[in-house]
Amino acid sequence: MSEVQGFEAFRKRINDKILKSDNRTLKRFFSLDAEAYREGHLSVQTKEMLGLAASMVLRCDDCITYHLIRCHEEGTTWDEFFEVFAVALVVGGSIVIPHLRRAVATLEELASQA
Repeated sequence: MSEVQGFEAFRKRINDKILKSDNRTLKRFFSLDAEAYREGHLSVQTKEMLGLAASMVLRCDDCITYHLIRCHEEGTTWDEFFEVFAVALVVGGSIVIPHLRRAVATLEELASQA
């Protein structure tokens, strides 16, 4: 199993457990998160790219991986990814570089699976 496949399997398994807890606050937050990324005045792809840039600046590797996968599914090109990375690097500074490296490695894995 690849790292991306392992990430997706873990995320689904644990999210299912979280949502089965029937905690209203958790369910509402998960719903709000899903709603924020639906098609609207901005495309889903644009919203996912925004999420990716924000996740890189916040240095959340799980979020970065999730948004990389979603951007890839939405058809984000290699050049578009690197523009997102450039914005994240300018906003977040050099501390983003290790996350940028892992993001590129994940993109290579996604490309090899396509």
